[in-house]
Amino acid sequence: MVARVIPVDCFDLVIFGATGDLARRKILPGLYRRWKEGQIPEGSQIVGAARSDLDADGFRELVRAALEEFLPKAELLPETVASFLGMLGYVTIDARGDAGWPELAGFMRAGMVRAFYFSVAPALFGDLAQRLKERGIADRDSRIVVEKPFGKNLSTARRLNESLASYFHEDQIYRIDHYLGKETVQNLMAVRFANILFEPLWNAQYIDHVQITVAETVGVGGRGEYYDTSGAIRDMVQNHMMQLLCLIAMEPPNCFEPDAMRDEKLKVIRALDPLAPAEVVRGQYRGKDGDDYLTEAGNPDSRTESFVAMKLHVSNWRWKGTPFYLRTGKRLRARTSEISVTFKEPPHSIFGESNQWRANMLVIRLQPDEGMDLRVMIKEPGPGGMRLKDVALDMSFAEALGDDLDIPDAYERLIMDVIRGNQTLFMRGDEVEAAWGWVDPVLEMMDERGDVPEPYEPGSTGPEGSMMLMHRDGRRWREIK
Repeated sequence: MVARVIPVDCFDLVIFGATGDLARRKILPGLYRRWKEGQIPEGSQIVGAARSDLDADGFRELVRAALEEFLPKAELLPETVASFLGMLGYVTIDARGDAGWPELAGFMRAGMVRAFYFSVAPALFGDLAQRLKERGIADRDSRIVVEKPFGKNLSTARRLNESLASYFHEDQIYRIDHYLGKETVQNLMAVRFANILFEPLWNAQYIDHVQITVAETVGVGGRGEYYDTSGAIRDMVQNHMMQLLCLIAMEPPNCFEPDAMRDEKLKVIRALDPLAPAEVVRGQYRGKDGDDYLTEAGNPDSRTESFVAMKLHVSNWRWKGTPFYLRTGKRLRARTSEISVTFKEPPHSIFGESNQWRANMLVIRLQPDEGMDLRVMIKEPGPGGMRLKDVALDMSFAEALGDDLDIPDAYERLIMDVIRGNQTLFMRGDEVEAAWGWVDPVLEMMDERGDVPEPYEPGSTGPEGSMMLMHRDGRRWREIK
């Protein structure tokens, strides 16, 4: 038996950790925007649950302040804000005790879709799941949403999956990765599978290499103590970047359904070759006047990486011989996330050696300006012979679809998918475990080597070793800008 997929109708949504940073920055503002756009039907209910000693009015004021802080003023229509706040409730709850659970049960209404968002530390996931089930608050059609990190290694990920599986079926568990909710990530699937143009070329015969970059300008800041137990590999590679890699490298599924999509992503992870020591570079930003990883982490002896670059190989018929280069880091030159697919050059030039060839390239921009561009060679205008120049066939979503285009935030889309019962953009348990199964040997290799991350200047493009990773292969990273 599987959970029913129910069209969006009235629902009860409980947000555990509703007074926390993620709820205030993303979840509650996202729900307000969906309410404003008419996607949340009247009669729905949103219940905040947290340790904070608040009443319903106090929670509503907290939410009002969050909307004013994190949304443009033009979106805050007084009547709409008032009606949104009117659907909110609150209960002070003890995740590991008895307090608050009878009150929460009193909020639940018969016949409603029930969704429970665990915006709390992973250590509390099992406790919340147990109490929801044992107290009869969650039924067979209920859904739970869990945030990363999904464990710190394979063994902890397995324990977490087993804990959740003790109380909920796999089709009720929504492991959220907000990167999969980005408009451009979904357009990547559309470009690949809805157009005959690219799919025949999407293989090692025509693609030279693929680069995936996620660069941030911020440091670890107030997250230093947590981040120092994680690092860039656990924080970004195992989840966000692995998902992007899977979407680029996966085979076409037979249909756009949750398990069909996730089966193909799982095959990519299982086809990854083990990483050799020379194929990974770790870095750590080192600056002055406190702008330094060691200072922000509060650990002068830290060997945790704030930057990592690696070269991956997918050993299957489609990709054998085509490298995938991944890099991510903090305190870099610019905030940008993109995927660039570089095609091979034509086997023979009919235009002579005087022309500078540049390989065709498809660039998928995830942020800050979501869109895509395809770089192609054309003739430079004017007399004087055949002079070639590469130009971008650029598509910005805002320009192509209208300046007033309102692209939903990833959390908005994903939360509504939970209500609809659509798991396509969420990770399955075996997918998470397979990713950790590949990452764990990388972490163990670095521990055994005892290597120290290579320092790099804040505001740079990362350590010199990451440049050499590409230069050894006669390639270069795309500029971070």
